[in-house]
Amino acid sequence: MIIYITGGARSGKSRFAQEKALQLSKSPVYVATAHIWDDNFAERVQLHKNERGPEWTTYESETDIYKLPIENQVVVIDCVTLWLTNLFVAFENNIDQSLAAFKEEIDAIAQLSGTFIIISNEIGMGVHADTEVGRKFTDLQGWANQYVAGKAEEAIFMVSGLPLNLKR
Repeated sequence: MIIYITGGARSGKSRFAQEKALQLSKSPVYVATAHIWDDNFAERVQLHKNERGPEWTTYESETDIYKLPIENQVVVIDCVTLWLTNLFVAFENNIDQSLAAFKEEIDAIAQLSGTFIIISNEIGMGVHADTEVGRKFTDLQGWANQYVAGKAEEAIFMVSGLPLNLKR
């Protein structure tokens, strides 16, 4: 089962996802898709780790999430934006290859038993990118978000910390 949670930056997506996971399991799994680029980002990641309690199992994986030991678990995958960034860099800004690889991973996750709460930033609600690479990434993220939402049994849009159910 896939539960998709999207919204803007600081909309409460991660907090909501973690609360939902703890309602469904006493020992949920958290998959961080971040590639640590600098010290500031490393500090942010550490703060997030510290906020989760000892009941959480945490994996850090930039791609190939379906290969982790996550079957039959309640899993929060945070987040699609960073996951896509990793693929976009790996495929040298090639949208088609990045999107195909992402879809393959989502399809593999959808075949696993368990509950997968997938978080993503909603795209297209802010300033348009002023570079070609930025516009390509916006396209990639928009298509990827639509793909995950289409696979999800439930979709939630977060606004100012409030969940709006889009699909049940």
